[in-house]
Amino acid sequence: MMTDTGRQEYARLTEKRALFITALIVILIALAGVAVTLGSADLSVADSYLAIFAGLFPDAVDLPDRMVESNAVGIIWGWRLHRVLFAVVAGFGLAIAGSVMQGVLRNPLASPFTLGIASAASCGASIAIILGAGVLSGSLLVIGNAFLFAMLAAAAIYGMARLRGMGSETMILAGIALMYLFSAVTSLLQ
Repeated sequence: MMTDTGRQEYARLTEKRALFITALIVILIALAGVAVTLGSADLSVADSYLAIFAGLFPDAVDLPDRMVESNAVGIIWGWRLHRVLFAVVAGFGLAIAGSVMQGVLRNPLASPFTLGIASAASCGASIAIILGAGVLSGSLLVIGNAFLFAMLAAAAIYGMARLRGMGSETMILAGIALMYLFSAVTSLLQ
C-alpha cells in the first residue's frame, strides 16, 4: 500500500512529467513554425504562423496585403507545411519503434545495429549498387533491396526467437552475429 508521502511523491513526479511533455510540445510547435519559414520565399516566423492560422480559419484571419501578394498561404500549405508535419510523424514513428525494440529486448542500448538490421540493409544496398540485382528496378532498386534485406534480418531474428524460445540476451547475440555476417558480405563486395 502507498502511504501519503508515497502518493505525494507520485503526484509530484507525474506533475513534473506532464510539465516536461507540455514544454516539449510547445518547443515542437515553435520549431515547426521556424521550419516552415525556410525556403526561397522570404517569410518571417510571424508570417508563417499567420498563414497557418489563415489556412485553418480562413474567415477569422485578415492577411496583410504583402502576404496576399506573395501567396504566403499557398506556399505554406502547398509546399512547406506537409513536409514539416511528415517529418514530425516520422520522428514519432522512429521513437516508438526504438522504444518497442528496447522494451522487447529489455536493453536500453538496443538498436537496429544491435540486431544486425542496419548491416543487413547496408548489405542489400551494396548488392543493388555493385551488382545491380534486386527486387525492384529503376530508382527504387537500392531502397527496395535495403528494405528487403532489413526485413530478412528481422524475420531471421524473430524466427530464431520464436522457434528456439530464446531470451533477449540470446537475441542480441544472434543479432550481433548477423551484423558481422552482413558486414563481411558488404566488405567482400567492396
